Amino acid sequence: MEGGNSPSLQLQQLPLATAAVSVQPHTDSFSYKENLIGALLAIFGHLVSSIALNLQKYSHIRLAGSKDPRAYFRTKTWWSGLFLLVLGELGVFSSYAFAPLSLIVPLSAVSVVASAIIGIIFIKEKWKPKEFLRRYVLSLVGCGLAVVGTYLLVTFGPNSHEKMTAENITRHLVSWPFLLYVLVEIIVFCLLLYFYKERNANYIVIILLLVALLGSMTVVTVKAVAGMVLVSIQGTLQLDSPIFYIMLVCMIATAIYQATFLAQASQLYDSAQISSIGYILSTTAAISAGATFYLDFMGEDVLHICMFALGCLITFLGVFLITRNRKKPVPFEPYISMDAMPGMQNMHDKGIAVQPDLKASFSYGALENNDSMPEIYSPATLPIVQEQHGPKGVSAPPYRVLEHSKKE
Repeated sequence: MEGGNSPSLQLQQLPLATAAVSVQPHTDSFSYKENLIGALLAIFGHLVSSIALNLQKYSHIRLAGSKDPRAYFRTKTWWSGLFLLVLGELGVFSSYAFAPLSLIVPLSAVSVVASAIIGIIFIKEKWKPKEFLRRYVLSLVGCGLAVVGTYLLVTFGPNSHEKMTAENITRHLVSWPFLLYVLVEIIVFCLLLYFYKERNANYIVIILLLVALLGSMTVVTVKAVAGMVLVSIQGTLQLDSPIFYIMLVCMIATAIYQATFLAQASQLYDSAQISSIGYILSTTAAISAGATFYLDFMGEDVLHICMFALGCLITFLGVFLITRNRKKPVPFEPYISMDAMPGMQNMHDKGIAVQPDLKASFSYGALENNDSMPEIYSPATLPIVQEQHGPKGVSAPPYRVLEHSKKE
């Protein structure tokens, strides 16, 4: 009887073994196609968003440099940029439904590379080849490193896929690794917020760490919402589940607070520092959240994880070089004639210019002299003399500066 029961026992165990093999992350060939679709959507979205932002910036600059009285939202250029921006954000949002979170987040480096290339293309100054290479060598090297890092990310990215159903998301939400991760993140966030608000520790690392911690929750909820929308489109309705609306509210709330801290950082620090440091911190926090919540690296071998980490480091270095070479904006400050203040010695007796020459095509408060074209932007001089007390019949000069003594 034992010999007769053993074949039936082996036949009953065969389907279980087959089912166990089918859930391995690398056996389904379509998962690689999903990774590729998600990566292409993310690259397309970031590229279009970068073009849109530069197009809107061009619209503002063109209006500022012309006498056009129209507002920026009445121009076709600005609306074209807004349309492309919405299209790009939809592409990035859709990419989260196909590929793992840890793969999509680092691909935001494409927007930095695209902005650098667009800035080089639309340069209005003419450079010699040697000067051009010396001026933009860091940007070119950074773009090359970012492209290599992006290739490594797409090639060796995590390949874990599961349907974003309400049941799966709820199961991940109450798992002990994610609950522990959220507890640690809340403690760190509260400490950083205390030092930032109460101790006035306005360091860029503290502000951008607050942004990164909020951003990690934002991308987790974005993937959940996008995945549930995709599953609903495929035929299994998920929009009637409460977990969908919980994730949607968390996504909107964290995105708003994230934008608030970014706005505060932009008022204190240069945009190049915010771009490089913010990208590194936000990407690291988002990958950690994806690995904890969605178990992105579950079942991956050591080689793929090491190559993925190498791709992240190369991309970080490329973004750092690109933003480091970005020209810092010099705020324009109008000149104030200090010699016209009471008690100051008059500096215009010898016909010195009212405003110092800025050596540029724009000088605030300068009067143009149109007698000769080479001097079209040179400031006019106003000979100013002091008031002289003379006979009543003597006419005073039209421009006078009164010297006030201490007795007055």
